[in-house]
Amino acid sequence: MTRFLQSGRRRDICVLLAAEPRQAQALKSRLESHYDTRIDPKSFYGALDALEDAGFVETRTEGIHDVYALSEGGRQRLHEQLQWMLDHVEDVELPE
Repeated sequence: MTRFLQSGRRRDICVLLAAEPRQAQALKSRLESHYDTRIDPKSFYGALDALEDAGFVETRTEGIHDVYALSEGGRQRLHEQLQWMLDHVEDVELPE
């Protein structure tokens, strides 16, 4: 696994982008809601930039906003990560 997906925040960004492309602020707000805490903008944009630099995230401009989407490479890495997780938790029972 590439080091760019070793960060939980980067993985979570990829998970959210796998569902649909999002503007950065909407993505950050969704993560803050999930984590139930404020995320430092510098830290958030650093993670987003690292994913883009690694080729896992693509950006397009819609009006005055940048919209981020998971690239094919990012989708493949996320799939590999999810498969790895499933391989290691297959005997775990989830609570109802």
